[in-house]
Amino acid sequence: MSKLRAAARSGRGLQRGAGEVRKSPRRCRENVSSHKGKLPPVSAQQSAYHLFSHPAEIEAFRKNLLSWYDKCKRDLPWRKLAARESDANRRAYAVWVSEIMLQQTQVATVIDYYNRWMQKWPTLQALAKASLEEVNELWAGLGYYSRGKRLQEAAQKVESELAGQMPATAEELQRLLPGVGRYTAGAIASISYGRQATGVVDGNVIRVLCRVRCIGADSSSPAVADRLWDLANALVDPARPGDFNQAMMELGATVCTPRAPLCMECPVKHHCRARCRVEKELEFASKRLLGKAASSCSQAPDIEECAAAGSCSLCLPASEPWDSSLGVANFPRRAAKKQPRAERTATCVLERRGPRGEPEYLIVQRPSSGLLAGLWEFPSLAWGPGLKEKQQREALLAHIQAWAGEAVAGGRLRHVGEVSHVFSHIHQTYVVYSLLLGGEPGTASGGRAELLERPAFRWVTRAEFQKSAVSTAMKKVWKACEPQSCEGRGPSQGCKRKRGADPSRAGQWKVEADGSLPPRQLSLDAFLKAPAGE
Repeated sequence: MSKLRAAARSGRGLQRGAGEVRKSPRRCRENVSSHKGKLPPVSAQQSAYHLFSHPAEIEAFRKNLLSWYDKCKRDLPWRKLAARESDANRRAYAVWVSEIMLQQTQVATVIDYYNRWMQKWPTLQALAKASLEEVNELWAGLGYYSRGKRLQEAAQKVESELAGQMPATAEELQRLLPGVGRYTAGAIASISYGRQATGVVDGNVIRVLCRVRCIGADSSSPAVADRLWDLANALVDPARPGDFNQAMMELGATVCTPRAPLCMECPVKHHCRARCRVEKELEFASKRLLGKAASSCSQAPDIEECAAAGSCSLCLPASEPWDSSLGVANFPRRAAKKQPRAERTATCVLERRGPRGEPEYLIVQRPSSGLLAGLWEFPSLAWGPGLKEKQQREALLAHIQAWAGEAVAGGRLRHVGEVSHVFSHIHQTYVVYSLLLGGEPGTASGGRAELLERPAFRWVTRAEFQKSAVSTAMKKVWKACEPQSCEGRGPSQGCKRKRGADPSRAGQWKVEADGSLPPRQLSLDAFLKAPAGE
């Protein structure tokens, strides 16, 4: 049975899978070229094993992939809009918005944001007239907030400097529009205009190319990235460049997935060297298991490999050889990610009674540059290492005193709990406090110089907070603090805490990634324990 399991493991990567995130390569050259089906000469450190050497194979790859795409492509709003839009300028804008939103973000998340964006700003001219605050409000929760800012800046540039006309080639798009790199430029040019046969390389395409040609070197290195772009440009169909590029990305997103690819459903499986190796190993293991292999047979299956193995710069590194248990998921390989640095920040949900008697909460605006630029948050203070709890509370009280408009006793500051949120390079822990102010609404105290130094701020109601340009992290803080803000109010005043809930346990609640609180569940041990009396 152990042999059978080993044989089955070697076939991993041929049966199931799901998942998708589009990732744009960070390293790219300034120019985008089309090789029209021909690859540059192979260097001494690279083998033709990793390339497409025969025009007939390239034609078959294109035909099979496009036939599958025509039958199986997902019904996505940006595709429908691009298909029915006759104006090339508006079509390019619609594609551009979708490509920016899809960077580092799942399709399912993007759809709602895209529909609301295009409803509010259907044209580039409409976006150019919008304020950054409006853009941030709509973008809130989508992450990587600088994308929305750069998109608006680029729209304003097209309107003011390019007479409202989008650049029509990949080279011009990348050179003239801020925030548009090689991948985005190629996608807009090929999908919107269909005249330029340029390939695209994003995270999904990298995965497909690395598997079909067994490219095991670090796919994020400049040399390997250049070769992947060469492959993409050689494969792209000059008659349907936009559809071909979307088909490659669709294949990586829905079939050739990172951990559980659906190899049996892949339209280009007969061109995939990684799958071929898996099948050879599986066949060999089956023969040995059934005793059909000759006693003189080799101890390994007869697998086609790179002729330059050992010196080839595209092969799997010797330090990380092929792992049969991974199957096609041996590819691609990337350098280990740098772990995000840990930071702790105190944040206080400051509440007062508004002019109409309803609760209001203070939010302040972050600086116009840096992380979460221009977004709104509860008053927050980054904590240095080594501070004790008493020192932390004193520092936070001093920070929020100016906002309070009244003297605040330390005993009124209530600890709610901790909320974690991971940014791309920071693992942020928010130590959450709440503070309920008394008295009538008024202007915060402080001298004129002190007020000038403070960032913009405003008091908002619950509904206004939900509509404001706040990050997902602040929405988590809000969720964690909601039970605290219910204290002392009757049912008619909107308290949602269930009868019998213990506010003192708020700090023990874990906030989920979407900002929601998990339902209470029995442990497995408690579930299996027999009821008393049985």
